Amino acid sequence: MFNPAIIAAIFWAIILAGAGGLLTDIGPWYRDLKKPSWQPPDWLFGPAWMIILGLAAWAGILSWDQAHSQSGQAMLIAVYAANFLFHLLWSPLFFKYQRPDWALVEVVFLWLSVAAMLALTWSLDSLAGIMILPYFLWVSFAAMLNAKIVQLNRPFG
Repeated sequence: MFNPAIIAAIFWAIILAGAGGLLTDIGPWYRDLKKPSWQPPDWLFGPAWMIILGLAAWAGILSWDQAHSQSGQAMLIAVYAANFLFHLLWSPLFFKYQRPDWALVEVVFLWLSVAAMLALTWSLDSLAGIMILPYFLWVSFAAMLNAKIVQLNRPFG
């Protein structure tokens, strides 16, 4: 049976995880940055993002099933689309353009988009909201890490 919500959620997660991996260059520039002692090891980020994005996709499916009106479904699409954009922008700003300071500004928009996902999915299905919590917590942590890297390494550009 063809379910467009499931297909869209799977593509959302796969594209974000794949693009994030492709746009993250752990090269000499990154290795030479001063980083806080509490930064997780580099190998942890890939698996963490795969789990987080998988849960967020699943949350989207659960929420879609509970959004019984077209306006509710449109809001869900808008929130996930905004998150897609802001999630996709962070890695090139930080790694490709080597601008953690710009990425720090951008991560505010990413965080707000995840907060919107959390609020909307929770209002539609509490389990879906719980599935967004790891994303919200990880982006909150990533924002603090980004801020510390900017503080330790500025100025950029």
